[in-house]
Amino acid sequence: MKPVPILMYHNIAVAPQGVKLRGLYISPRRFARQMALLHRLGYRGLSMSAAMPYLRGEQEAKVAVITLDDGYRDNLENALPVLQRYGFTATCYVVSAALGDHNYWDAEQLGASKPLMNLNELRSWQAGGMEVGAHSRHHPRLPELSDAALADEVAGSRQELEDLLGVPVTQFCYPYGAAGLREREAAQRAGFVAAVTVRRGRVSPPGADLMDLPRVMVGGHHAPHVFPLQLLTRHEDRH
Repeated sequence: MKPVPILMYHNIAVAPQGVKLRGLYISPRRFARQMALLHRLGYRGLSMSAAMPYLRGEQEAKVAVITLDDGYRDNLENALPVLQRYGFTATCYVVSAALGDHNYWDAEQLGASKPLMNLNELRSWQAGGMEVGAHSRHHPRLPELSDAALADEVAGSRQELEDLLGVPVTQFCYPYGAAGLREREAAQRAGFVAAVTVRRGRVSPPGADLMDLPRVMVGGHHAPHVFPLQLLTRHEDRH
């Protein structure tokens, strides 16, 4: 079966001057070009839930999964209109206890404090046909937590989001991609259908571990020609 790329984005914005970790930024213009290319190549851009039959190997088609981490407001402002233009869906993984706050977990490292979607904005994302996934409650490094704290961060994020949004939240993203066996089991126990890491690669269905899915990081530090290589070749699978 064809490998399925799960694309990973963070900020859909022009990187501020002097910002560190430029790879976490994709300009709105470049994002629009990438979505246009997907569409032109005949790909369907899907949220994680919509992509599950393909990730499980039950169906095969030209699909790319679109995920955005952390829940930045610029995802709503700059990504949503582009996704809607092509009839694509996407999953935004949000830090449930940080709605309406900022990226306090990496603001210093990034060199930028970025606003996160508040509840009303998150509902607008959802009303626009997009999916909300959980990204823990406070964005800690899960392997460093006690068992009780781990359960609170993983299962607690799902409960919080379901209470706020009134819909099932079935997709999880490990903060920093940090997940050993204990963390994967916690995600499964919490009732998540699938969970993504930051490990590089495309998903090879059937038989992929749905609690340990690799992704393709789409970075602002890449030259424009890298995106089609990531999508169409073994560029990511070799790593």
